[in-house]
Amino acid sequence: MLNFFDRLSLFLRRRWLYGFLSLFTAVSLVITTPHPSQAVPWLDLLLRGVQVIQLSTLSDQQEVALGRQINQQLLSEEIRIYNNPAITQYINQIGQRLAPFSDRPNLPYTFQVVQGDQINAFATMGGFVYVTTGLIKAADNEAQLASVIAHEIGHIAARHAVENLREGALASGLVSAAGLDRNAAVQLGVEFAVRRPNSRQDELEADQKGLANLRRTRYAPGAMVDFMEKLANQRSIPSFLSTHPAVRDRIVALDRMIDPSTANAGDGLDNAAYRSRISSLR
Repeated sequence: MLNFFDRLSLFLRRRWLYGFLSLFTAVSLVITTPHPSQAVPWLDLLLRGVQVIQLSTLSDQQEVALGRQINQQLLSEEIRIYNNPAITQYINQIGQRLAPFSDRPNLPYTFQVVQGDQINAFATMGGFVYVTTGLIKAADNEAQLASVIAHEIGHIAARHAVENLREGALASGLVSAAGLDRNAAVQLGVEFAVRRPNSRQDELEADQKGLANLRRTRYAPGAMVDFMEKLANQRSIPSFLSTHPAVRDRIVALDRMIDPSTANAGDGLDNAAYRSRISSLR
């Protein structure tokens, strides 16, 4: 007669064998069942342990985590951070003043200065905003710079990066039945952040949200139009505007939303004070 421990050992071995056979059968069914447009094989996902994400149900926490990975990729391969604590602190100060009055105030926003003469600014999901040294130099005052940062926060508030990522993944056939491979999501996120322009609708929405943010933060709202007009009238349109479609349409739309009598009512219009704050910029 089998003693208790022998019976227990036999029971556990049988349970393990049944479980393994069940898993093998389930995986076999998934693999052998045809799945049109499935870009990432299920077996690869099981063997490699690749994390997948569902963009349709992406939570704020997941968005921040994905944005952090995109940011790390940007820093390692695409951009060079400007190492000047005084300028970094100043940009962060402006951004952190704006963030609590945005439509998504609970995100942990990160504002970074990028080394480069190009006049440019961009953002990615999860609260990551980037401003080049060239753009900081081009602004006449703090309100103009704040208007650009508010615009980028507007993109984040509207979840434009998430929507672009979803549409790009579908168009590229990268979405499987399980979701989107996280590594592929990071690569797409980098691509959209630095190389692909936003749509006209997204730009107008980010302008609208940015303008509302400026007003709530008590910056002069007319500075947003002033900066766009200044750049649009240059001989060569900076990348900040040339990669963003319908510049004149945006200016017209903003003019309609700003009362001329209050356009210059607010903070940030002291040009001399601004030049003093960025005097260490090289």
